Amino acid sequence: MTDFEKKLILVANQNEATEHLIKEDDAPKLEQLCAHMLEVNKTLNLTAIRDEDGVILKHIVDSCACLPFIEKGAKVCDIGCGGGFPTLVIGILRRDVSVLGVDSVTKKVNYVGSTASLLGLDNVSVSNARAEEMGQNSSLRESFDAVTARAVGRLNLITELCLPLVKVGGCFLAMKSLSTDEELKEAERAIELLGGCVEQVKSYTLTDGSETLERTIVVIKKVKPTPKMYPRNNSQIAKKPL
Repeated sequence: MTDFEKKLILVANQNEATEHLIKEDDAPKLEQLCAHMLEVNKTLNLTAIRDEDGVILKHIVDSCACLPFIEKGAKVCDIGCGGGFPTLVIGILRRDVSVLGVDSVTKKVNYVGSTASLLGLDNVSVSNARAEEMGQNSSLRESFDAVTARAVGRLNLITELCLPLVKVGGCFLAMKSLSTDEELKEAERAIELLGGCVEQVKSYTLTDGSETLERTIVVIKKVKPTPKMYPRNNSQIAKKPL
């Protein structure tokens, strides 16, 4: 194994939330992803993280934490996929699932799509779209087993964007970087109104030995259909959150 691959697996395995999620066979493709992103980032400005150690901990390992909550063979949608995290990491580590990366920023969607092709990820597709429009599209509404959103926005806002896309019985995984107590209380009404129920709140730390991150995943189960009027358009969501 290369030094990068050894370091990547070591960091993943020293954290309980990500232990054993990265296999030796997957490490070369993750190294290729890191090298490609750092090169493209020089001109495209995909992320403020510009070093390998930062990418390993703050992007790759951080993205892994959602994997245990995604069922085998699931149809997944990642809202606000940005530079491809967790979309591309899910695609690499979970070849049993299909994942759709969604972002309203064209250059980012194009990058994620071309990188998926470069890495040979036929289980990854992309869409240059807005989540609130997708949620009112009959072919996409309530069609995903799991929807992820990593550091996209406050919970009451992103719940309205994401939960309409989740099928009944599926889940919305809100990946948060800060304490969620206040956001959970703020989002209680939205979660219930949109057909969800908080199933689990998992708080954990991630470290590479020199830096430690505090993280939380809020698992919201879809228990009933979302009323047809939701999601509203973006301006309504912003001006009058549920």
